[in-house]
Amino acid sequence: MRTTATVLAAAGVVTAAQLGLGGVASAATATSTGCPVDLVYPSRFYVDSHGWVTNGGLYFGIKNKSTSKSFKKVTFTVTNVRNIRFGTAKAKGGKVTKNTTKTVSVYTTTLKKKTSLGVKVPTHLLNTRSYKVKFTLKGTGWNCASNQGTWGV
Repeated sequence: MRTTATVLAAAGVVTAAQLGLGGVASAATATSTGCPVDLVYPSRFYVDSHGWVTNGGLYFGIKNKSTSKSFKKVTFTVTNVRNIRFGTAKAKGGKVTKNTTKTVSVYTTTLKKKTSLGVKVPTHLLNTRSYKVKFTLKGTGWNCASNQGTWGV
């Protein structure tokens, strides 16, 4: 069975999702009441035969829902909990302040109204059936919990 699946995948006849390599993950968020940011995370992605996420990796971020307020000294961190390794991250809306194989942080001095801050990072799944990351958010001017929950299966 594995040999057949490998041969079909190599030939391009079967998609990653049909082989069980497509990822669909869920998130358990702990967003505080009155927290003006939304977490952004992938709902669907594909994994190649070596366990790397295709299309440049996964994007994780936050989006400011407020139409009138901006926030200062915002740091968004994604940390491995189970079976994920990160490559070199690229920031969107800020700069990468920490990039290890297990942790990625992105920072901006001001998160303006209706803008976002995030990071796209090449991702290697050590086990495609069991993986998880946690989100941490720090900044001033809001009522948000530091622990923003987890994402994965």
